Amino acid sequence: MPNWLLPENIADVLPSEARKIEDLRRLILDNFRLYGYELVMPPMLEYLESLLAGAGQDTDLRTFKLVDQLSGRTLGIRADMTTQVARIDAHLLNRESVTRLCYVGSVLHTRQIGLHATREPLQIGAEIYGHLGLEADAEIQELALATLALAGITQVRLDLCHVGILRTIIGGDDAAKVDESELVALLEAKDLPGLRTISVNYKPQTRAALLALPGLYGDASVLQQARQVLPALPAIAKALDELETLAEAAGKDCVTVDLADLRGYHYESGLIFAAYVPGLPNAILRGGRYDVGAAFGRSRPATGFSMDLRELARLIPVAIRKRAIHAPWGVEAGLKEKIVELRKAGEVVIQSLPGHESDQDEFDCDRAVVLENGNWIIKNLD
Repeated sequence: MPNWLLPENIADVLPSEARKIEDLRRLILDNFRLYGYELVMPPMLEYLESLLAGAGQDTDLRTFKLVDQLSGRTLGIRADMTTQVARIDAHLLNRESVTRLCYVGSVLHTRQIGLHATREPLQIGAEIYGHLGLEADAEIQELALATLALAGITQVRLDLCHVGILRTIIGGDDAAKVDESELVALLEAKDLPGLRTISVNYKPQTRAALLALPGLYGDASVLQQARQVLPALPAIAKALDELETLAEAAGKDCVTVDLADLRGYHYESGLIFAAYVPGLPNAILRGGRYDVGAAFGRSRPATGFSMDLRELARLIPVAIRKRAIHAPWGVEAGLKEKIVELRKAGEVVIQSLPGHESDQDEFDCDRAVVLENGNWIIKNLD
């Protein structure tokens, strides 16, 4: 096998794509700061029990494990940064007030998630800790949509769900609770035959509600339908009220409701959402309410979202080459000073190395530094 081949679903990022990703990273982080989010930088790896604290089984399966040669303990390479940021909030910052944190960094997956996905996403996200009310969920939802808008993506479908609905449905049925993980998988696949088979021995009310969930998909009017077909339990009514509030906050025209879309069920604790955009089969971002802090000794209500910057960048057209200035290589008087002056002014100046023409795909040299009448000046190139 050639030694330049990379593992499956692992790829280099070449200049034009890297520029798009970096421009997006700066733009998004600057916008997070305008909302009051503080940047944190968790480590790439940590002890496995810390990395997986409060995370679901899916995260465990996606995590690469290795042995620390210093301590002999098992380490994990992070597959998700959310639990790390929750650890920072709960254990290091230890604030009593509302805390807003954001982050960006590479994560690594043992297997790809979704069609054409990379196993090395560049995860970026934002989290609010310390506020249990829907105001935090509404802010995170607004920030998620604003993040996509910064990338020029305005055709967004926001898909809402609530894990509390399924937990309430099966909460009073011991047989259903035993099958919880399998039920989540069947609901995500909208596998009605499988649901009918597995629920044969459940209570009639539980079975009827489970079979109704895959069909509760569509615009915000689905919430009214759900009130009619799901059990009239206070916890379900509260969950539907919360979904109604967030649908109103986002604008119902861009909202769909899918009460069987339970990805992250074992990790999330309440409202969850996903954003879908044209040209991508997978959700471009996911978020929701969770409580991981308890695993670090301090329970804190939390809500947030994250996405893969590399995936977002692929949706954006190839960037126009950056304008640059071509300069000759030399030691003539004034040349170096002129180049320094231009670069301080924010101009890209590329000097041709001896014997080579500057011909880089990333830059468009539309001007040049030339010597005229003893002075170095800028001239436009035809």
